[in-house]
Amino acid sequence: MFSKSRINEPGPKAGDKETTTEAKSDKPASSAPAVPPAPSSAAPKVKPPASTLSSDLVIKGDVKSTGDILVEGTVEGDIRAHQLTIGETATVKGEVVGDDVVINGRIIGRLRGLKVRLTSSARVEGDIIHKTIAIESGAHFEGSVQRQDDPLGGAKPAPQAPAGAKPDNG
Repeated sequence: MFSKSRINEPGPKAGDKETTTEAKSDKPASSAPAVPPAPSSAAPKVKPPASTLSSDLVIKGDVKSTGDILVEGTVEGDIRAHQLTIGETATVKGEVVGDDVVINGRIIGRLRGLKVRLTSSARVEGDIIHKTIAIESGAHFEGSVQRQDDPLGGAKPAPQAPAGAKPDNG
């Protein structure tokens, strides 16, 4: 019954809450910060929008992102992203690397991806190293196709150089 009277009285209720908050603020202070990490944990689950390189943009140099990239312009250099989409108006002269790569435009250079898809408007001149690939009817492709379990990491045979150095030491 005392709680009912406190609920009905706004003044003492507010005072009680302030006192309770102040008294508990030392202990729940750790609880209060625990609540914000829960939303920040939810925030990484929400996927940010893809970075877009517009059709009037020309980049001379490498582009690298851990997120998603949509290319509509021209890139003269290598591109690496998680999910990479090359738009119909795009031209890339360099190596294209991504977990999920969709080609609608033109690529001149090597393409490496876990999942690669060439749409009917794709124009690729270069080798493709993939785990899975789909090529739609109408896509233009000149080069070789090689399947690898790890196309993102196992593309360069550099370990042979140190093997050559070992006989020199012996």
